[in-house]
This record gives sequence, structure tokens and C-alpha cells, in this order.
Amino acid sequence: MHAVTMRANASTLASGAVPAKIGSRQAVRGKAVFTARKARASAKVARTTKAVATETTTTTTTAGKVVDDSTDNVLAIILGGGAGTRLYPLTKKRAKPAVPLGANYRLIDIPVSNCINSDINKMYCLTQFNSASLNRHLSQAYNSNVGSGLRQGFVEVLAAQQSPKSKVWFQGTADAVRQYMWLFNESKCEEYIILSGDHLYRMDYKPFILEHRKTGADITVSAVPMDAARAEAFGLMKIDDSGRIIDFAEKPKGKELEAMAVDTTILGLDKKLAKEMPYIASMGIYVFKASAMDELLTEKFPDCHDFGGEIIPKANELGKHVQAFLYKGYWEDIGTIEAFYNANLQCNDPDAPKFSFYESGSPIYTQSRFLPPSKLLDVQVSRSTIGDGCFIKKSTISNSMIGLRTSISEGCVIEDSMIMGADYYEETHECEDLPDCTPIGIGAGTVIRRAIVDKNARIGMDCQLINKDNVQEANEEEKGYIIKDGIIVIVKDSYIPNGTII
Repeated sequence: MHAVTMRANASTLASGAVPAKIGSRQAVRGKAVFTARKARASAKVARTTKAVATETTTTTTTAGKVVDDSTDNVLAIILGGGAGTRLYPLTKKRAKPAVPLGANYRLIDIPVSNCINSDINKMYCLTQFNSASLNRHLSQAYNSNVGSGLRQGFVEVLAAQQSPKSKVWFQGTADAVRQYMWLFNESKCEEYIILSGDHLYRMDYKPFILEHRKTGADITVSAVPMDAARAEAFGLMKIDDSGRIIDFAEKPKGKELEAMAVDTTILGLDKKLAKEMPYIASMGIYVFKASAMDELLTEKFPDCHDFGGEIIPKANELGKHVQAFLYKGYWEDIGTIEAFYNANLQCNDPDAPKFSFYESGSPIYTQSRFLPPSKLLDVQVSRSTIGDGCFIKKSTISNSMIGLRTSISEGCVIEDSMIMGADYYEETHECEDLPDCTPIGIGAGTVIRRAIVDKNARIGMDCQLINKDNVQEANEEEKGYIIKDGIIVIVKDSYIPNGTII
């Protein structure tokens, strides 16, 4: 959305400030934070990061300490994940956070947009697999638009690399952060918020950060309430009467599961829901005191590689204050093909979509591509989302997600599917000049049902991608497709010949 630029410009005009030079050491390393802090100390003024100025929320703790939800001194670290094997083949040529989402977006747009909407404007994304498309998307979408004035920000990709201290790839979430601690320390930020690049949710991080400061915690873990049926699949936490975490259990069952039940009204859940959902599961989202993270990763546990399974439980055993924060909204870990497919199509629910891209108060941003409007000629569309720049002719589309630049020829039927579209427009002569060339897009008379078609696929005429034999798992990558959880996935840049039946 181009709103990021308008938002930044409005902020600059409102403040009367001159932006720091983009890419300067001052902007990139966050040194401008100190100037902003001095100004805030001398006068209680409204911050103007958004087009409309918003006042800082302050509160007094039981110890008499005044804290606020200012995010000037917060650094966001987005974990891009590993090879993304559970999302393969969508991760064959791209990092997991770069996987397309919701017709116009990518997964990485979710945490970045949440940060922007929470006035967090310094972000790093850590990844080590296929980072080229992710780096390109972030640089084109955000780096000239994040923050304003003295709060000029950045969004940067940090890929795994060799250094004098480490000659291996990232060994886990904590190890990835450890290898770049020297860079994070240069920001001089007092808190780090750790986020995941493959979750779908909308969250204002300010109440999360404020709760972390109010309790004086070293680490605060964002958690979602769970019922017994789903709790077995997650890492669970047990809390005391103050919300402090006292125990952890990884995917417990039976009596171990029963032992992890807690009174979730302590964290603000109402009594009815608390009875239905007596467990709390970690979202994999954390706020750390910068000093605590540095101590835990470099001094106390230099050989531990994972936050959820090692660092945080061990910090708790060490006596660090580990607090829980309850998130009550929609949250989905979309790390598998089935979860990814369901999360996308659930956005089409006309009555109560679990996630909506249409909330003006907290929009989801992405790259401004300046594409033409989509053109639909004699098309029947129901319960579907159509992205920018599509051309669809005399076809029927139901409960589907149609991505950027998608071309669908006449007589096609698309049902319960996600078509990711294309990275570029192909001129007619480009294909006509090649023997037996099938244009990018979906050929005439093709039927696609319960499938994901990755970008730049060339699907011929009169194909039937319907999983006619109801196969649950199949690896036919050499033929251009894979079936996972009964869902056909057409591999990026693949070619499906005329008349193919799957």
C-alpha cells in the first residue's frame, strides 16, 4: 500500500523535522533515538510517527516506577526460519517469509506492518535460505518509507555469514540472533522484540511492550489461549497468580497436559472463555531486555541454539523474570501447506473472515507495484479475492485467491484454489516466437480445484488439476507438481502440457 509513504510524509510535515539521510549511519544504527529521547524528556508532547499524532501511554507500577509504551528504543528482530521444508515447494526458490500471501502480499508484510502500526521503525530480518527475493521485496517496499524525521527507520535482511567468531550457518533461532548480537548492540536499543516471519495475525505490540515494562520482566512471552484438543500440538506454559511463567512443557499429552492447565483469567481472559481454554501456548513472539538477551546468549548459554526450547526455559531456571502476555486475537502459524492454504482461503469468508486485509486502522503494507486494475470480461466470481493487474476472460471463479498479474483464458473453472500469479507480464510475441510455447497463466478450458499454483506457471489448455484419485501425498516434481495433504501444488516456473489430468 502506498499509504506508508503518505504516512511518513504527513509525520514529517507535522513535526517540522528534517529527515535523517536514508542509509546514513545515524539512520541505520538508530543514533537519532538519543536526540528524540532528549526532546521527550523536556516536554510532554504527542509523537507524530503517524499522520495523526498519538500520545504516549504512561502507567505507574506497584513499585512506583512510571513506564510508557514508547517504541523509540525498541529493535525488532524478525526470524525468517530455516529451509521451510514443510512449505516446500513454495520455498524452493524463495525464503519462507517471501512466500506470496492474500493475492497482493508476502508473509513478511505481516510482522513488518505490525511493527509500522506499532511505531517500531528499526527492523532486521534474519534468514539463510534463498534470501534474494526477500531482500528485493523489503528494499523496494519499505526502506524509503519507514519512520520520519528524527525517527527515520529501516528494514534490512541479515543473511547467515561466516565471521571470525562463527564459521557455521545459523543453528537455530537463538543462534541466529547470537551471531548478530554485535550489530544489535550497536543500535543501543534497550529492548528487542523477537518476531516470526511465517505467522498470520494482526497485533499492536505497544500493550505487549508496556506489560513487559510494568512487570519489570527480563523476558515476556506472548501467548494464546488454547483448548485441550489443540494444546497437545504446542509448547505450553504454566503461570503463577501474577502471570509469571513457572513451568514449560513441549507438546504434553495425558496427565502431563492436565498438569499444565492454568487460570487464564489472570491474564485477562473472561471466565467463560477461560473455562473453555485453560491452557496457554507460546506464539514464538518475545520481548527481551537487551542486557538480559546479551547475557543469556553470550555468557550463560553460548551453546544453546533455540529460544523456545532452550534459552527461555533455562533463563527461568536461572531465576530470570519470565512473564506471560495474553494475545486474544486471531493467530495462525502457517508453516505447512495445509495451514497456508486454509489461512488464505479463510480470508474470503464474507461474514466473519478470521483475518482481514481491509482494516483501515491497522493496514497491511506491501510493495507499490503501480499495476493496472484487474480486468474481468464476462466472469462469474463468488467469494473470491482478485489481486492487481489480472486479466480474466469468460471463466468461473469460486472461493479462490487470485494473485498479481494472473492471466486466465476463457472457459476455465477455478474452485477452492490459490493462484499466485506472475512476477512479470509476458508479451504475446515473446511466446509466439518460440515453438510449442505455452503462455504464462491458465489456458482455455482448464479446471483447477483445491490447488495452489505458484508464480509464473504455464498451464496448458483443457487441463484438469482436480486430484481425481484423491491422493494425499505425491512427489511428481519432475512433472511440475507435488501433492501435500490432498492439495495439488504447481511448482514455480513449471509447465503443465495441454490436456494434463492430475
